[in-house]
Amino acid sequence: MNAARALGEALLARMDALLSRFEAQWPLPPALPDWSAVIACRWKKRAGHASGFFAPVRQNHPLRLADLTGIDAQKARVVANTRQFLEGRPANNVLLTGTRGSGKSSLIKALLNEFSGQGLRLIEVDRDDLTDLADIIERIAGRPEKFLIFCDDLSFESGENTYRALKSALDGSIAAPPENTLIYATSNRRHMMPEYFADNLETTRADSGEIHPGEAIEEKISLSERFGLWVSFYPFDQENYLAIAAHWLRTFGFNAREIAACEREALNWALARGSRSGRAAWQFARDYAGKAQKPGRKCLPGAKK
Repeated sequence: MNAARALGEALLARMDALLSRFEAQWPLPPALPDWSAVIACRWKKRAGHASGFFAPVRQNHPLRLADLTGIDAQKARVVANTRQFLEGRPANNVLLTGTRGSGKSSLIKALLNEFSGQGLRLIEVDRDDLTDLADIIERIAGRPEKFLIFCDDLSFESGENTYRALKSALDGSIAAPPENTLIYATSNRRHMMPEYFADNLETTRADSGEIHPGEAIEEKISLSERFGLWVSFYPFDQENYLAIAAHWLRTFGFNAREIAACEREALNWALARGSRSGRAAWQFARDYAGKAQKPGRKCLPGAKK
């Protein structure tokens, strides 16, 4: 009996030593961010780890709502929805869709700067990490802040399953949607999934003349329909494009006469890029100011319309 007891104690000692070595090499889980000081985080994962963590954004994007011109109607709808959310009134998840470089992502960044003082916080989640949405929402449940889960440039290919986690988080889980969280997503595709002509072949027509979409179409539409608010963005005309370029040139210190003198160059820049977008206008202003050795607004490194 004594021999068996001694053997058991030796085995336990060896196991304790092995666990101690293992714990020393295994990193501790990252601490939760101090949401009173941090206004934006990215959801990240370490290689080999199943669970993710919040990585605070050290330098938040400096865009302001006043910087966004040519999208007044879209801005008003999203701002109104965000105010409702912050005031504890009913509000919707938002899907911003439309042409590239039209200000979809920039509007979300400007919202954070506008309302962070009122408790708005942002968590950016990549498409490949959408399967973690339930975990993310659980970690911020019950907090006094209001969180926007930001999914930028969403686009899913046929056969992907990550979008199912997004569908569940939007309106498909058995759990009630959290009152302190909304999902704001941007996409160049209205339904975020590729649409093929062949999908229409599944559409059926009843004897009464009623049209019934096929399952492929229903599946693609079902994701976007779970966003309560759709906001569409459109290509800019020449007048709006020049107005955006003029705004950014003013931030770089150009006066009205200098801005008027470079209109032709701004148009040629858009022609070469094949796009009169807000992004192209910002890039032209950076290029023009750099050549003129204008320092510009120092809080705008890498900003875009």
